[in-house]
Amino acid sequence: MATLTIKNIPMDVYERLKRRAKANRRSINQEVIAVIERALETPPIDVDSTLERTRKIRELTAQYRLREEELEQWKNEGRK
Repeated sequence: MATLTIKNIPMDVYERLKRRAKANRRSINQEVIAVIERALETPPIDVDSTLERTRKIRELTAQYRLREEELEQWKNEGRK
């Protein structure tokens, strides 16, 4: 296995990592490995597919026009 040294970790990041490790009953080292593994599992964004879906959504919703008053009303209703 390889060894990785990480320098100059901000204290707030270290404290959050420490809390996560404790909550997950892992050492800080094990938690770092878990976080890195999770981050690397995230599939890359398929730009072409995303653009195609976006264009379809725009086509489907092109006829909908919202007025500023409607948006404000809905925002205010959501805050109640």
